[in-house]
Amino acid sequence: MTTLQRMKFDDLLNFNIINFDELTETFGMDFYASYLNTWPHYQMMARDSNGFPQGYVIAKAEGEKHLWHAHVSAVTVSPDTRRMGLGGQLMEFLEEYAVEVDEAYFVDLFVRKSNEVAINMYKNRDYIIFRTIKDYYRGSPSEEDGVDMRKALPRDKELEKSSLICDKTLITSDELEFY
Repeated sequence: MTTLQRMKFDDLLNFNIINFDELTETFGMDFYASYLNTWPHYQMMARDSNGFPQGYVIAKAEGEKHLWHAHVSAVTVSPDTRRMGLGGQLMEFLEEYAVEVDEAYFVDLFVRKSNEVAINMYKNRDYIIFRTIKDYYRGSPSEEDGVDMRKALPRDKELEKSSLICDKTLITSDELEFY
């Protein structure tokens, strides 16, 4: 049985087993700590019945006016518990919180263009490919484009999903509005 719990600082010392995966974007300890301090409500861990980490989501709220949104910086599930719906559960938590507490207009995230499994999971959750970010993922083994995906939330649907209207479908990372 899996339970979702708010992430604590101690969790940062115990989730490396989840991060040892080529599709998981990892960050420095200061990045994770800043998210825990600034947006503690968006950081969630999934644990098995023995308390062992199975996955997590790290996100933040950002933007202004009709661009106010939740941004997913990382969602990952341990390789041995993938394709069981856990990633979807983590995203559902985040989306509900973005609607009910932050009153966000949309959720966005970036994913490697080659990560078709993740892209399909998000599409099944009503995310659309908003645009492509040229060479967003840099370093080893090579540069790769990122896909910016978005899901309109109820507040934006009242504005006829304006957050899903894209003027430019291919950009560079220098053109991103938020980080």
